[in-house]
Amino acid sequence: MLIGVDLDNTIVRYDELLRAEALRRKLIPESLPASKQAVRDWLRRAGQEDDWTELQGCVYGPRMRDAGPFPGALEFFVRCRELAVPVCIISHRTRFPYRGESHDLHQAARDWLAANGICDPHRAGLGLDRVYLELTKQDKLARIGQLACSHFIDDLPEFLGDPAFPHGVRKILFDPAGACGDCAGVARAASWREIQRLIFGTEA
Repeated sequence: MLIGVDLDNTIVRYDELLRAEALRRKLIPESLPASKQAVRDWLRRAGQEDDWTELQGCVYGPRMRDAGPFPGALEFFVRCRELAVPVCIISHRTRFPYRGESHDLHQAARDWLAANGICDPHRAGLGLDRVYLELTKQDKLARIGQLACSHFIDDLPEFLGDPAFPHGVRKILFDPAGACGDCAGVARAASWREIQRLIFGTEA
């Protein structure tokens, strides 16, 4: 068994941070809920795709430290450590933002993982050598296959449903808002407790 886990919007929760930063930049109305999808859809409908791209570069970079993990995510990694179940993080993010100020997005991710206990040797203890930050979606798919993951957890149904997704991997869609439609061959979980139950048969 080797469990692969996506990073952004699967382990790291950006909803509140994205709304706060978008409000600070006066890009959205106060009435918009704290939701990544709501912020993205508002900006895209307004023809502000460049603002959305720049906003992402900010929150995935220097402001990532202000984002928190989804409830139960750290505990999942701790449980894997207790059970001696190998786990790795496989993410797709560019090294530097497409727009806006230049920041090292990979270093921001590593710093966040250490600060939030996942790569802390005294907590979840996941080694940084088990964190794969790929530059493209194709590289992410290839890494999942190369490592022969038995499970993969991701928040994007289109990624799990990609025709190039490696065969034989149990796919788990993390969908806390219940916003995704049906995805054939994919197990769905609304929380990290539910993910733990799906994989280990227990929530504790």
